Order: sequence, then C-alpha cells, then structure tokens
Amino acid sequence: MAAKPLAAAAVAQLEADGVATLIGTVVNPAGLTHAKTVPLRRMGAFADPGLGASPVWHVFAIDQAGIVFGESTGVVGDQRIRIDLGALRILGDGLAWAPGSFHHQDGSPALHCSRGALSRVQAKLSDAGIEAQIGHEMEFVLVGPCGERLPSHLWAQYGLAGVLEFEGFVRDVTDAANASGVAIEQLHPEYGANQFEISLAPLQPVAAADQLIMMRIIVGRVARRYGMRASLSPVPFAGSVGSGAHQHFSLTRGQTPLFSGGEEPGGMTAEGAAAVAGVLAGLEQAQGVLCGSILSGLRMQPGSWSGAYTCWGTENREASVRFLPAGPANPRGGNVEVKVIDPSANPYLASAAILGLALDGIDRGLAVPGQVTVDPSSLSETERDEAGIGLLTPDQSEAIDALDGSPLLRAVLGDEVVDAVVAVRRYEHDNFADLDADQLAEKFRLAWSV
Repeated sequence: MAAKPLAAAAVAQLEADGVATLIGTVVNPAGLTHAKTVPLRRMGAFADPGLGASPVWHVFAIDQAGIVFGESTGVVGDQRIRIDLGALRILGDGLAWAPGSFHHQDGSPALHCSRGALSRVQAKLSDAGIEAQIGHEMEFVLVGPCGERLPSHLWAQYGLAGVLEFEGFVRDVTDAANASGVAIEQLHPEYGANQFEISLAPLQPVAAADQLIMMRIIVGRVARRYGMRASLSPVPFAGSVGSGAHQHFSLTRGQTPLFSGGEEPGGMTAEGAAAVAGVLAGLEQAQGVLCGSILSGLRMQPGSWSGAYTCWGTENREASVRFLPAGPANPRGGNVEVKVIDPSANPYLASAAILGLALDGIDRGLAVPGQVTVDPSSLSETERDEAGIGLLTPDQSEAIDALDGSPLLRAVLGDEVVDAVVAVRRYEHDNFADLDADQLAEKFRLAWSV
C-alpha cells in the first residue's frame, strides 16, 4: 500500500522534470526487448498492480511473427508487468524508463521472468555470504535504417577515423548516458567496420543488466537521430567480424575479494578458483543461454576472439574465460570475463547462468584446470585433449539439446525459463536452419535492435 503515495510524489517530481511518458521494458528468452508505455500519471498502476501481458510474451520468436505456444505459454491466462520505481531513469524529450518484472495476478513472481531469475541467483549468492558485481560490454555495428551497410572507406580497426566519422553520435551517446545516470567506462571503435564497443561500470547483477538495457535504448535513440540503426546481431554481416556481449564478474566474501590476494593461479583464492572451474564445467550446458541463437554459431569459431575454446587464461582472448588479475592497471581488482556471450542472449539470463555456475563450483569445491597461456588453436589436437581443452559447438541444435538436458541449468534458472529458451531457439532452428550464412545475417540483422 505504501507504493502508491511514493509513486504520487515521484510523478510530481518527474512532471517538474518535463517527463510525460513512461516506458517499461522486459526482455524475453529469445533476447527480444518488449515494452509498454503509459502516461506519467499512470506510473503508480504500472508499479502495482502492474500492466497485463499474456504469457506468450515469453515465447515470441525473432522472426517478428512466431509464437511458440506451450502448456503454460498459451492463449489462456494473464500476467502483470511491474516496473521497478527504484531503477527509473529519465531518457529526455519527455520520456522516462524503468525495467519491469513479470508477476502473477496475485502479486507472486512469475517463474518465466528473466529479471526474476537473476534476482533469485543474486539472492542465493547473498545467502551464501557472497556479493557479485558485473560489468557489461556492448558491441554493435552501425547500419542504415533498413540494415544496409554504411560506408567505411576511412575505417581502421580501433581507428580515430571511426570516432571522427561518427563524432556526433559518440558525443550524443555520451551526453545522454551522463544525463540518465549510466556510467560509461569507455566507448571506442572496434575491430569491425562501423563497429563500436561500450564498456559499462560494474554494478550488482540485476542493476548491471538494467543498466545495459538502458544503454541499448540510448544507443538506439541516438542512432535514429542520425538516420542509422545499431545492429545487435551476433553476426551482422556474414564473413565479417561478429559482435560479443562479454560480461565481467567479480566476487567478494565480506571485504575479501575472491579473485585476488590468494594462493591459487593468478592470485585467486580457493573459492575464486572454484568459481572459475564451475563456469568452465558448465559452459557447454549453458551455451544455449549464452550464445544459442540461430546466428550464434557463425560467431562461435576459433580465431574470432569469441572464446570458442573451453579453457581459461590470464588475458587470453581466445579462451572462453579470460582472467584479469588485480594490479595498478586494473584498479577495480581481479575479475573474470566470459567471452562467449553474444547480443542475442537475454542479459539477465546470461548473468544468472554464469553466476549460478560460479556458485555451483564454489559449493562443490571444484579444482580449476591449468590455465592456457597460448592461443589454443596453436596447439595440436592431442595437446588440447591432454589439457582438457574443448571446443564449443557451432551447431545450434547441439547447444539447445545440451541446455534442455541439463539438471544443473534447470536448477539455476528454473524449468520454466529453460523450457522457454529451448522452445524459442528450437523454433529458430526448425524454421531457418536451411538458410545460408548470408541469408541468416540479412534476415536477422536488426532482430535484437531497439
């Protein structure tokens, strides 16, 4: 009952700030960002009891038409999207935004909800005395309004020309992020033509995923002002550089960091090493969540810095798990980067999977394998086998089956979430696996854009 007076006070302040319309978003298992908007005076109702949404929102597919009906995701029933007023941010131009979560009509959390799944994992870590922080990286390619290539005659990998060619875009994104309270750590041209990367400051897991969605909205809005779109496809153009959505995470127990100050490799503590071991042990089962779209396999290739090899190494960009040790050049302390995640993944579920695997490794006291200090592709197949270095599959159906049959991921995410991810990804495979790489890239270039 206390939420409504609070909302009324917030409405008055937002009106004074020029806000007239509120956008609430949720992200579904296919990685699609859905939204509802209300006039600002309806903000209290959006927060509690929430706005109605069919359970089929969880199984909308990336082809703009498909719905994967299921026993609990059919035409019968209704859920409520409730926005988190504590995470509300002003977008400018009369707009504000807040992340939403799914609830049942009685107010209880809906188990299909991706933000809810991450909240549950965050709570499990807290119950275990561990606090996590996650820093997201956002890679994207600027394209024309219909997805066409933009000129790139002056583009060089990480080159100054990229900043100067798009300096208005870079400036406006930075200004909009500052105004909305989004903490950009760096924004720079990437390896691919017209490709950029934004690194965001680390936050607690749910807040970090919220911040990433906010950043995607900012980038999408600014790109539109310049007659462009931001492609969040894992492979915007077949045969060209793909885009990742890497996540860095750190863990602390009390005031003690788990990835520095210890006796394990890289200075990790025993629990930190066990967390890395847990992530590595579960990667193949989690691949359907982290990089399981119909396009993900085109990116998941050795030599593409996608982390295709299931190993870890200090500052090794070909390893699926890259360790960054604490030190003067890393003032935020030791952390772990999971490189296999791509923009087609639901970022809430990807974080939940990674942190759930890390906690499983700690709970089981897993021993971390030896780190790999070279490009894994420079080793012979025999050497990789002896070192226990695997290769993630580029085959979507194999990744889906591994997720579907994983008791571990079902325990981390819940059956409802896993079933929904499996359903939408199998829909993609069943309907589009016969397309070649160029056709897939063209068809889904803007599928995850906002």
